[in-house]
Amino acid sequence: MVVRVGLRGERGHALAISALRGITVAAPGPARAVHQRLARVEDAPLPVHHELLAQEQWDTLVLDEAQTIKDPTTATAVAAFALQARWRVALSGTPVENRLLELWSLAHFCNPGLLGGRKEFVARYARRIELGHALVASELQARLRPFLLRRRKAEVAPELPPRTDIVLRCILDPDERAVYDGLRLATHAQVMERLAAGGTVIEALELLLRLRQAACHPALVPGQTAIRSSKVDLLLEQLQEIASEGHRALVFSQWTGLLDLVQAQLDADVDALKYLRLDGSTDDRAGVVARFQADDGPPVMLVSLRAGGTGLNLTAADHVYLLDPWWNPAVEDQATDRAHRIGQTKVVTAYRLVAAGTIEEKILQLKAKKRELVASVLSEDAGGAKKLTKVSSAVATAVT
Repeated sequence: MVVRVGLRGERGHALAISALRGITVAAPGPARAVHQRLARVEDAPLPVHHELLAQEQWDTLVLDEAQTIKDPTTATAVAAFALQARWRVALSGTPVENRLLELWSLAHFCNPGLLGGRKEFVARYARRIELGHALVASELQARLRPFLLRRRKAEVAPELPPRTDIVLRCILDPDERAVYDGLRLATHAQVMERLAAGGTVIEALELLLRLRQAACHPALVPGQTAIRSSKVDLLLEQLQEIASEGHRALVFSQWTGLLDLVQAQLDADVDALKYLRLDGSTDDRAGVVARFQADDGPPVMLVSLRAGGTGLNLTAADHVYLLDPWWNPAVEDQATDRAHRIGQTKVVTAYRLVAAGTIEEKILQLKAKKRELVASVLSEDAGGAKKLTKVSSAVATAVT
């Protein structure tokens, strides 16, 4: 029996039920006919079918995009843990996105007990590694190494042209700076209070949301109005320049509200560039992608990070603009990889737009520390852990 069940989405529910009830096909083997029940379900959600699937003893269980179960308390993760199989594989390009507990979740799926219970893992490994304990990171690395196979893009596609990463800094004008500084003063006390009370890094980051939005565009801040921002002005200058040279670009933001503001300025420009947009409300994703990929496609595509950050092939673009820096470097890398992937023949340039003198510069520092954290436990050599520094320190100073 081979069953493919999606981890997310509701489409395919009826198809999944009928398929799981059994479709018998004949598959000729080298010596005899082998009868299998074959069900291929693209997007049927695992939690809906977990009771049916849990009744089987599977020979092999492969979890693709395994970061979907990064939170072990979700219904999808609990359903995945309950499946019975003799051999399990978890595939992920981002096994650690925000915190080490995500790695425990994947390890628990593949080898329950390998890293102990969840609370034991947090106390023994996660907290100490995030505080910069290199020896603990080396211990975790050694424990995982026999069960971890890592392949990098350069090994899979050595012919792929290089990727260049550039930070573009803009200067907030006096009105933007006044809005930002007012929010910074209000937010600082809240963040310090939360961290002092033992709150997690993730909880502190949530408090900084408005501050990050103010660094991008004042109109994203409740109670503020503005038709332009320094960052969007810089973006439009860049887009006009690269389009005039025959290049094409992807513009990513995690906020559709910011994409709305970019779109409004594109429409208002007398030399308006043609563009497409892909976000969570897009019905015909394949059609939008095909129009952009066409030889005569528009030079710009606006993409929401959630809707288009994974699973799309957008190699017609050779410039990628990350409009609002995200705490998680893996998410940004996956977005950039929509253009820098197999099939790309041009050098890809990724731009991170950062407002000088704001929390966005602190985010760059935190992302560097997160890369150290991932390398400390997933690197094939023992040297990765030696470079580890305290991950949470950048958050504590983010609003100073």
